[in-house]
Amino acid sequence: MAKAPVLTPRAHDFPRWYQDVVNKAELADNGPVRGTMVIRPYGYGLWERMQAEMDARIKRAGASNAYFPLFIPQSYLTREAEHVEGFAPELAVVTHAGGKELEEPVVVRPTSETIINDYFAKWVQSYRDLPLLINQWANVVRWEMRPRVFLRTTEFLWQEGHTAHATYEDARDYAAYIHREVYADFMVDVLGIDVVLGRKTASERFAGAVNTLTLEAMMGDGKALQMGTSHELGQNFAKAFHTRYLSKDGREEYVWQTSWGSSTRMVGGLIMAHGDDAGLRVPPRLAPVQAVVLAIKGDEPVLAKVRETGDRLRAAGVRVHVDDRTDTPFGRRAVDWELKGVPVRIEIGPRDLESGTAVLARRIPGGKEPVALDALAGLLPAILEEDQALLLRQSRARRESRTSDVSTIEEAVEAATAGGWARLPWATLGEEGEAALAEQGVTVRCLVAEDGSVPDADDAPGNVAVVARAY
Repeated sequence: MAKAPVLTPRAHDFPRWYQDVVNKAELADNGPVRGTMVIRPYGYGLWERMQAEMDARIKRAGASNAYFPLFIPQSYLTREAEHVEGFAPELAVVTHAGGKELEEPVVVRPTSETIINDYFAKWVQSYRDLPLLINQWANVVRWEMRPRVFLRTTEFLWQEGHTAHATYEDARDYAAYIHREVYADFMVDVLGIDVVLGRKTASERFAGAVNTLTLEAMMGDGKALQMGTSHELGQNFAKAFHTRYLSKDGREEYVWQTSWGSSTRMVGGLIMAHGDDAGLRVPPRLAPVQAVVLAIKGDEPVLAKVRETGDRLRAAGVRVHVDDRTDTPFGRRAVDWELKGVPVRIEIGPRDLESGTAVLARRIPGGKEPVALDALAGLLPAILEEDQALLLRQSRARRESRTSDVSTIEEAVEAATAGGWARLPWATLGEEGEAALAEQGVTVRCLVAEDGSVPDADDAPGNVAVVARAY
C-alpha cells in the first residue's frame, strides 16, 4: 500500500493543503475564540523577520514608531462618516467593564486613524511640526465572518503608518514612496513575491480615503491576495478632527494625510505563493533559519563536526540551526525541516566524516549533492542568493503565464474562474462592469496604466483593470 502523503496535494484541495501546511509546519493554531489565532514560535519567527525588514525600511522613510491605545471612544469613529460606515460591520464594541455599564461604549481598534488624529490635532500647531510621520506595530480587531488563519482573522498583527503633511503634493508623494520603496521593495526583494502595484477603484478604496494604492500578488492557485495598501486621506480626517497648522504666511490650514498598513496576512501570502506539496519554501533573505545542520547519527565525532560546521557557517553570516537531536529519527527530522521550508539542509554522518563531505539538500530548487565540508562556508551565501532569485522568477513567471488580456466581462470571468487573472480596459469595464463582475465573485484588484505603472487618476486614459478572484 502506498504511503499517504504528509500534506494534501495542492492540486487536489488547495485550501486543505494550506491548512495542512499551517498545522504541520507548526506555524499557528486556531485560538479559543472563533476567528482568533495562536501564532507558534516558528510562525512568529517569520513575522519577526518581516517586522525587522519592514521596520528598517519604514525608519529609512523617516517615520518613528509610537503606540496608541487599543480602546477608542465610539464617538471618535462617528466623526468621519465614510470611515465609520466602512468599518461598522467589523467592529467589536465594549459596553461593560469593571462590573458596570460604561457611560460611553469603547471600540476595540479596527485601525487607528481616528484616535491618532485626535492626538495629531494636539501635536500639530505650526508648519514647523510637519511632516509628522508615525508608525505603530500593534494588533487590531475586525470581526471576521469567514476566518482563515493568517489570511482573515478577527485579531491580527500589523503595522499602521499615519502621517500629516503641509501640502497635498507632499502627502501624495509620501504615500507613493511607502507603496514603492517600503512595501514593494520588501515584498519583491525579501519575500521574493512578484507584486502588481496599482490603484484601487472607488468601490474598493479604504473607507475615508481619497486614493488607495495596493500591492496584489498571485497565489499558487491563481487567486489574488492584497499584500499591503497605502492611502491618501486628503483632508477628510483633518477636517473631522480639526487638525490644522499655522502656515509660513500666518494662515491656518488643514493638514493633508496618509495612512498605510501591512499585516500577518503576508505570512499567508508567503505560504500560498511559494509553498509546494512538501510544505513551505522560505526565501533565504527572510528565513529565520537559512541552513540547518543535521547529525545523522549520535557518534561524538559526528556531533562535534555538526557543531563546528554550524559555528563556521554562523561566522560566514548564515543564520544557522544545529539539529543534534539524534534521539529523534533522522528521516522524521529531515521531513520536519522540509515542511518548514528551511532553504538548505546540511546532513552529516559517519561516512561523510570519512570522505570530508556533507550532503547539501536545497529546499527551493530541490535535489541533493555532496559538498566538501571545508567549502560550505564559502559556497552557501551564493547558493542562498541563487535560490532567492529563483523564487522571484517563479512567482513572476506564474503571474505572467496565468494573466490573460481580454475584451469582455464574460472573458474576464472565464479567466478568473479558470484560476488566473484578466486584464481589460477600464473604459470598457467601468463601474457597472465592476458590479457585474462582483456578482460572479470576481473583483477589480487594481487599476494600472498601459505601461504597467501606477495611474495618477481613476479615469486616466488607457487605464487597465486587473481582475481576479481573491482571498
